[in-house]
Amino acid sequence: MNRFTHWLLALPFLFAGSLQAAEDARCELVRLSDVGWTDITMTTAVARLVLGEIGYRTQIKRLSLPETYRTLAEGQTDVFLGNWMPAQSELVQPHLDSGRIEKLQTNLPTVRYTLAVLTPGYEAGLHDFADIHKFKEQLNGQIFGIEPGNEGNAMIKGMIRDNTFGLSGFTLVESSESGMLNHVERAQRMGKWAVFLGWEPHPMNERLRMNYLSGGDKFFGPDYGAAQVNTVARGGFSDECPNLARLFRNMTFTIPAENQLMGAVLEGNTNRRRVAKAWIEDNPQTIAAWLDGVTHRQGGPITGIFGLPLGRKD
Repeated sequence: MNRFTHWLLALPFLFAGSLQAAEDARCELVRLSDVGWTDITMTTAVARLVLGEIGYRTQIKRLSLPETYRTLAEGQTDVFLGNWMPAQSELVQPHLDSGRIEKLQTNLPTVRYTLAVLTPGYEAGLHDFADIHKFKEQLNGQIFGIEPGNEGNAMIKGMIRDNTFGLSGFTLVESSESGMLNHVERAQRMGKWAVFLGWEPHPMNERLRMNYLSGGDKFFGPDYGAAQVNTVARGGFSDECPNLARLFRNMTFTIPAENQLMGAVLEGNTNRRRVAKAWIEDNPQTIAAWLDGVTHRQGGPITGIFGLPLGRKD
């Protein structure tokens, strides 16, 4: 029996379609930034499929974080789903204050981003940023970061430069999300220590025996780097593209949802589109909530996605 046989229509029509505000012609193409982190890659893949189903064309731009905010501020990119705050404040806040970038929504309200250590190091006493320098030999004088230009890397570089926490003489190893995880997983297999940038949601929290470090409040925020993820857009986006702005304001995620999306990719299924499409099909109530008050680009209500009704599975 087809798995969608027992779906019921929770939303027979999205009546707000008749009230669609006129949109600027440039809204037909939605340019999304993807900085290459698995969580943002997957939420962007989901957004892209939904946008395609309601009549919009999309373009994914693979950019560094600084390039993302520069192109948003200059109107060359439209939307970014990965504004982690407060960690990215230095990069984005001046543009938010000037109106060159606008915040649309907090799409994930409770996340974490700070330095972490493999559990053997934690059990030996490395609990705080101020403890790192005490174990320089065990750490081989290295801290593992992600891609060059990332704000977390920049903060670590500043700590090393200014000898904050006694880190003068340490080296930041820059690579990428996958490169960092490969280094840390290899260290774990060999029984070695590692300090690295960690965050959740992410399957690393299940795959690694790791602990987050205290003491980094000035850099990553309080409560072990507690943060939120925002959706931001180029300045003027909401006024020019009200239908799209409504969609992105409705579009929120949960930690279990993001862990599911990331895990499916990182654990062997590298077809991001297939993973995103399966998640959409398995979560019709979520998609219906996202599309509340949103119309097809050409006008009229949206009653289904991929030929399936918007509703719930029994």
